[in-house]
Amino acid sequence: MNLSSLGFFRSLRKDNNQFAVIGLGRFGRSVCSTLHKLGYQVLATDIDEKRVSAALTEEIVGHALQLDSTETAALKEAGILEFDTVIVAIGNYVQESVITTLNVKEAGVPHVVAKASSEVHYKLLKRVGADHVVFPEYEAGCALARTLTKPSILDRFDLDPDNSIVELIVPDEFHGKTIAELQLRNRYGLNLLAVSQDGKFQINPNPGKRLERGTAMVVIGCNKDINRLPI
Repeated sequence: MNLSSLGFFRSLRKDNNQFAVIGLGRFGRSVCSTLHKLGYQVLATDIDEKRVSAALTEEIVGHALQLDSTETAALKEAGILEFDTVIVAIGNYVQESVITTLNVKEAGVPHVVAKASSEVHYKLLKRVGADHVVFPEYEAGCALARTLTKPSILDRFDLDPDNSIVELIVPDEFHGKTIAELQLRNRYGLNLLAVSQDGKFQINPNPGKRLERGTAMVVIGCNKDINRLPI
């Protein structure tokens, strides 16, 4: 997520407990299953009747219908256009994905999230009005590449293209030193947010705390400075 996404997420209704998911491929099923487990009401649709039946049998949704989402009339009859948030999870069929996104936005759905399968697909979805576009394969590829080249970094949250919050394994060079002794801000331009202890994170740790090899720490700062860490 980046700054351009803030407006979209801030506009989401906190009391919204109903979501419509169009497309029951792997991504759509994952969204449905998670929302359903969290206790939200989910209406799912797919053009493939077998996928609809499977979703109902496996109880990953409350309701599921077979329909062609490129037909506005079908979406209206199913009540999807009345939802506050619709997730268009049709990733591999660009034309159907774009038409469906256009249909729900033109019908006045306030919040539309759409899955893209390529950069061109991403641009098309934004052009027809998608409020937020996710690119799972691209994001997973970037995360894997970072993990392979920087295995000490356990997790990363990009604030923008230049700044991040990262969770990393405490470098051997930091072992036994106190936070004050490390002078992370002076030496690296980074701020320490938390350190792990007994399987839990201690937020804003005491400057006198000594870091231990094999534990984790969370820092925030410029990517260039993060890359200067001895990891």
